[in-house]
Amino acid sequence: MLNILGMIILIIILLIIILLLIGIKIKFEYVKKGSEFKGCLKILVFKKINIYTRHFPSKDSDNDDNDGEEKKQRDIKKIIGLAKPCLAELLDYLKSVLKTMKIKRIENHIVFGSASYADTGKYIGLIWSLFSVINSLHSKIILSAEPSFAGSVLDGHGVNEFDVYPLKVIVPTVRLLLKKDIRKLIRGVLDEQ
Repeated sequence: MLNILGMIILIIILLIIILLLIGIKIKFEYVKKGSEFKGCLKILVFKKINIYTRHFPSKDSDNDDNDGEEKKQRDIKKIIGLAKPCLAELLDYLKSVLKTMKIKRIENHIVFGSASYADTGKYIGLIWSLFSVINSLHSKIILSAEPSFAGSVLDGHGVNEFDVYPLKVIVPTVRLLLKKDIRKLIRGVLDEQ
């Protein structure tokens, strides 16, 4: 009996390790037109099995806005004060997490316009030059923009897909959590909620 239970636990542990090695796919699609925003976040294991889906805007967020309850205001200065000493560690952690991600597809298109035709032309030129540099960094990144001369507009749509390998993130996360300043920051953020 004990041998069978041990084998079942071992099989479960091996399945979890295989899952962590194969990776998780994160897919985010969105459309913004005017003041309306619709999006969908999906997390898939084995790159095909959907385990989490979140639609934006959700029905829960609409109910939260209508409750009329006052939410506790966070003390941003306190959180920034706690984050300053550990900014270098946070940036190193972000770099190591980005190395564990593999870009599958980033396709975003924006429509930009301002009240002035000259400002629209000037800013769309800056956006195009920025996007051309970003597009040249990776073959699977496609960013595009178009001007709109019909008033102030900032609309867009896109599909973003990433593969994340969680097993590679465990070691940098443990290193980060072992630092005293990071634990103070986490406690400070949790106290403000």
